[in-house]
Amino acid sequence: MDKQIEPTTYDRLMRAWENSMELVRDFESYSKKIEDEEVKFLFKKFAEDEGMHASKLRQILDNYKN
Repeated sequence: MDKQIEPTTYDRLMRAWENSMELVRDFESYSKKIEDEEVKFLFKKFAEDEGMHASKLRQILDNYKN
């Protein structure tokens, strides 16, 4: 018998939030290690943008639990 476990909406939101948080950390780290100012700026911007995604996902998660 082939029973598959189907992730819930909450599961997917949690995974997306965790991935976003990891990307924030990665992009911030990259921006601190790169000397090229254009690329450094790009990674800083990506970290900020991903931080906004993570924040929105966290709000949805908090509301979803309640």
